Amino acid sequence: MTILADYINAEQARGTLPGLVLASQYGFAPVQIHAWGVDGAGIPLAEASVFPVASITKLALSLAIHRLVDRGNIALHDPIGAYIPDIHPLSASRSITSLLAHTSGFGFDLPNKEGRYAHGLTWPALARECLETPPEAESDVRVQYSNLGYGILGVLLERVTQRTCAEALVDLVIRPLGIHAWLGDNPDVKCAVIGDVRGRHRGTDLETYNSPFWRSLALPWGGLCTDAHGALSIVHAFSSQSDLLSPARRSDATSDYTHQLAGGFMRPLMWEHSPWGLGPELRGTKQPHWVANTFPPDSFGHSGASGMLTWYDPHSMFGFALLGARAADSGWLLRHAPEISRRLRESHGL
Repeated sequence: MTILADYINAEQARGTLPGLVLASQYGFAPVQIHAWGVDGAGIPLAEASVFPVASITKLALSLAIHRLVDRGNIALHDPIGAYIPDIHPLSASRSITSLLAHTSGFGFDLPNKEGRYAHGLTWPALARECLETPPEAESDVRVQYSNLGYGILGVLLERVTQRTCAEALVDLVIRPLGIHAWLGDNPDVKCAVIGDVRGRHRGTDLETYNSPFWRSLALPWGGLCTDAHGALSIVHAFSSQSDLLSPARRSDATSDYTHQLAGGFMRPLMWEHSPWGLGPELRGTKQPHWVANTFPPDSFGHSGASGMLTWYDPHSMFGFALLGARAADSGWLLRHAPEISRRLRESHGL
């Protein structure tokens, strides 16, 4: 790990890297976890530090959806209206696959989520707004990363299981994986503080990622809290080394369902070809990207706007999770994660 530790220590000394925890696993070797630096409140990080992992939640939610398919409860190519009859009429025909792969035509987020973000807001209220919001475009013509689409998938999980999204996620994913994670506020566990959080609620009791209020919303597109081992276990569950999903589900989940459509998140993360699976993002040949181009095009994983990244290479059976204590919109993750992931591969002889 020297080649990696030297880089991290040097960049932290320059102030360009936040404190971070890094978990990695090569083949069937034990998981290695290392911690560097402090969180946004100056508290030293440890191997077991818990972080709000933001959109890595979407990987966990997609695992739950795939488990429902394995159980015969739903069919991925069905229209979402078959399970949620009270959804907006223009949304009812959108397939579950298109929601998972971000080709459903829904916008990036709820149109007025920021305006409604205040004490008294709850996930059930947001869920109702997800169902009432129509898509912005036709299905399967572009890739538009969508929190809204995954909010609808959260409602689907609730309707099929007859449990809250948080409870269903525990039953279908968290408990079977044996990881330390939760969706919703857990006052018994202290999370690492994420630094450089932006927006009008910065420094208030509504602050994104860091406030009990934000965690209480249990957002199905981004509210999960876990440690580095948990984040690594979630992406590892899509690999052939895991039996959480059937082989057919694993293959579908990690195959390109965008058929090389253009799109992505928002600039500069928009690509001429934006491959995506049914939950996991695929590396493809995207530039710029968080993951080094030494990872093969069919490697997969997910990022989180709180400063998180988890990824897996099925050819070398190598995976990692990088949890940083600074929000990604500061730019640090896009600038430094490619070099960290490249050096991490090299440290394992890849």
